[in-house]
Amino acid sequence: MKNMKYLLLRRVTQIGLLVLYFGANTYGWNILAGTFGSSLLFGTIPLADPYTTLQVLATGFVLGADVLLGALIITFFYFVVGGRAFCAWVCPINMVTDLANWLRRKLNLDKEEVNYRFLKRNARYWIMVLGLIVSAIVGIAAFEVLSPITIMQRGIIFGFGMGFAVVVAIFLFDLFGIKNGWCGHLCPLGATYSLIGKASLIRVNHNHEACTNCMACKVVCPENHVLYMVNKESIMVTDGECTNCGRCIDVCNDDALNFSIRNYFKEK
Repeated sequence: MKNMKYLLLRRVTQIGLLVLYFGANTYGWNILAGTFGSSLLFGTIPLADPYTTLQVLATGFVLGADVLLGALIITFFYFVVGGRAFCAWVCPINMVTDLANWLRRKLNLDKEEVNYRFLKRNARYWIMVLGLIVSAIVGIAAFEVLSPITIMQRGIIFGFGMGFAVVVAIFLFDLFGIKNGWCGHLCPLGATYSLIGKASLIRVNHNHEACTNCMACKVVCPENHVLYMVNKESIMVTDGECTNCGRCIDVCNDDALNFSIRNYFKEK
């Protein structure tokens, strides 16, 4: 099971968090209550999504000190572990898109040359900015109204209605449309966390000496452009778009990839 260690850990984490949210609503558990946008840990520690917080601030609404503290806590946490670790280890939509991308490989539907023709990866950054502008204009957190992440979480806790169609649409989009289409090209949360993760402490490290250029890592990586150094040089993956999912480490039979602590002084 070596080649599934981090994958299994991610699934345990994602499902475990959903169970805690479900238990808080259904059974009154006091471990983790709320939504991914705003939560309370053990009934006292505030946690808040940075992008959701920015949207609410853009509306002109005055937030309490607890919410701002919660946003700072989450920002600092992902600054350490890698911003887009949220995408791979927490976000429930990741389970949907991972399944779609696994099926793409099985059905031989991966055609990267088509993907970048009509939709660039930086589209998510424009959507992130647009979400803040629209929030300021309409007076509500615009992305939260349409967020598939929120829709899926609420669907699991309260039951799916028409929101299930959004989850299915993302699955089909990633399967038959663009590889890693939603998470890698459109999701503004992914864009926000990639900015937070640009200088994060925990990174994937590549050992050129051990690498045999099998490219198994690039096949499974949802953001394989961050692995440009494979079989070229021994450096860390410092790109903020890396999700720190660990799949590249799982499938590397050469042990050329591993998690390591970033050396900021060496980079300078």
